[in-house]
Amino acid sequence: MAQNEDDDDDFDDEVETVLAKKIERAGGSASAATFALTIISGPERGKSFVLGGAQPSRVLVGTSPACELKLTDRMISRRHAAFELQGARLRVTDLASTNGTHINGLSILDAMCGGGEQVQLGETTIRLDMLAGLEKVQLPTATRFGRLVGQSAEMRKLYPLCERLAASTVPVIIEGETGTGKEVLAESIHEMSPRASGPFVVFDCTAVPANLVESALFGHERGAFTGATESRRGVFEEAHGGTLLLDELGDLELSLQAKLLRVLERSEVQRVGSNKSVKVDTRVLAATRRDLDQEIQAGRFRDDLFFRLAVARIELPPLRRRAGDITVLAFHFWRQLATKGMPFPADFAQKLESYSWPGNVRELYNAVARRVALGDLAAVETARSGATEAGGASIPSGPSSTRGGRDLIDEVLAQDLPLTRARERVVEDFERRYVTRVLAQHGGNVSKASAASGIARRYFQLLRARHGS
Repeated sequence: MAQNEDDDDDFDDEVETVLAKKIERAGGSASAATFALTIISGPERGKSFVLGGAQPSRVLVGTSPACELKLTDRMISRRHAAFELQGARLRVTDLASTNGTHINGLSILDAMCGGGEQVQLGETTIRLDMLAGLEKVQLPTATRFGRLVGQSAEMRKLYPLCERLAASTVPVIIEGETGTGKEVLAESIHEMSPRASGPFVVFDCTAVPANLVESALFGHERGAFTGATESRRGVFEEAHGGTLLLDELGDLELSLQAKLLRVLERSEVQRVGSNKSVKVDTRVLAATRRDLDQEIQAGRFRDDLFFRLAVARIELPPLRRRAGDITVLAFHFWRQLATKGMPFPADFAQKLESYSWPGNVRELYNAVARRVALGDLAAVETARSGATEAGGASIPSGPSSTRGGRDLIDEVLAQDLPLTRARERVVEDFERRYVTRVLAQHGGNVSKASAASGIARRYFQLLRARHGS
């Protein structure tokens, strides 16, 4: 059955209804304490920072410009520690600092504080004071930012920052674990920005062979190297008038980081094999799973390039910190992947909620896709299938489904393949059929098809290329 634009609207409306009901039950607020972080010794003595309210509940402390609480103490690491609100407590985590983090004289890696403690970082001492007990904090009412969906307090606190970043033209570093949705956020920033009518181009620093990265970034002239049979633009030129996402920037080789810095400073590129410069008007976003401050300390990333890009920073929380979002996201993906009218399994959400999702949103999406395709014919496997996580569990299969794919599954079963390979065969066929179907529904338009699929355009294109659709 073809799904038209009205169906897409119905899907979105149903997701919004689920989100609205969750927020109504929570009263549009979250319970949290407010802490004051007061520096009582060190170069910034007397400085105070308040953590609480509707602001993001996790801040970094260190000498890096990426830190919300930036210090100048020479004994403190660039990204020394994290302070995070968790209900009525404040969690202090040492981030593999050089000189360590101490609370009331004891060296700690991770500790929960209730107020009154003194935290020693280098030659700086920070006193923790709870300003108020556990109380309701009114949160922003938005439940999504562009394609980024979530009603948890962690996400709703981020949306106002996302809106401000979208309205600006400054470079942004998007940090977060693998699978948290960094590319989806980048594309949403672009689509909500004044540059929305321009191109959105993604360059994955890990996907191009090392000897071709410079050409891919900056372009090349005909005859510049063996195989260069024609002149080609690089991604900076392709993104002219729009936005360029440098994905996994932390993996870019040092030799190319200097050339990238030159482009960012001068807004011009020089193609390989050319002595002429081409002006470009491109907003740059960078995404990374790495701690770039640690990469700088290890000599693998340029300090000056980091300063140039870290004008603004946003950190996407892992799914395990997004209380309540697992069910919301699973329902959202189900409405995108399942045939219209196919009911969301009654016990599916409970089983999803029992797992800690080390692969984050991407892993959850894949689990929902497998359930749509297979029903109870295979377990809803995860990236760490069969392993029990701390605070979570492996996910068993759900109720049976008699929809589609029976002929293929019978064929695969008859081959007596190992479980993992048999599952791969079925999922591959499902992905191929899904991509073909959604492209046909949207007249071959990749942007519309990826939006309807609820996944980033680059990932959709990878699926399309993998299955020859």
